[in-house]
Amino acid sequence: MAAVVITEDDQRIRELMARVLAEKGYEVEGAGTALDGLQRIVQYSPDVVVLDMGLPDLDGAELLKMIRAVTDVPVVVATARSEDRDVILTLDAGADDYLVKPFSVEQLEARVRAVLRRSASESMKPVVNVGGLMLDPGSRIATLEGSSLQLSPKEFDLLLYLAEHEGTVISKRQLMAEVWRQPYGGSEKTVDVHISWLRKKLGESAADSRYLETVYGVGVKLVDPT
Repeated sequence: MAAVVITEDDQRIRELMARVLAEKGYEVEGAGTALDGLQRIVQYSPDVVVLDMGLPDLDGAELLKMIRAVTDVPVVVATARSEDRDVILTLDAGADDYLVKPFSVEQLEARVRAVLRRSASESMKPVVNVGGLMLDPGSRIATLEGSSLQLSPKEFDLLLYLAEHEGTVISKRQLMAEVWRQPYGGSEKTVDVHISWLRKKLGESAADSRYLETVYGVGVKLVDPT
């Protein structure tokens, strides 16, 4: 039985989500403020968190950062904020999925099931090695030539996806769909920015690439430089 913490300031919505998820067999804890939500997350170590962004004491984006500082628990953001910029920034900050209000509780439960499946799948994935690069999906540790790489959640996801498809050119559209879970929208410029950040952390540049090769007009691929 999976445990869920719902952080939502609207009591009516929170209770509705909690009731439906409980009926589906989940153990549910509810919180109406960011700090109460964080306390419950630390106390109960849930399998997934449902997070509203418009909280009375602290913006949900700040709470997400605090959550990511202490745990890799899957987070489904459920909010009224629908701008592409908000979606991308929130996913980049470590959210695993993004739902825009209004939505049905059944759709929420389907998203919860999906992130739980992905989480279980990630923990079972083997370590990926490409040249001197090592990525461990289970522990979400990345090293280069034995030295730790300090990657954001989305940087790790992007690098892992490219490493799992070593030598294959992946389009920006596919990366938006597979890494950012945005198959129908979102700025592909986001991919360019993250590739640039990864290059710096890998000690390379677009003009002097080692691992990340851009195929102009097509996409990007990760290669073994040795």
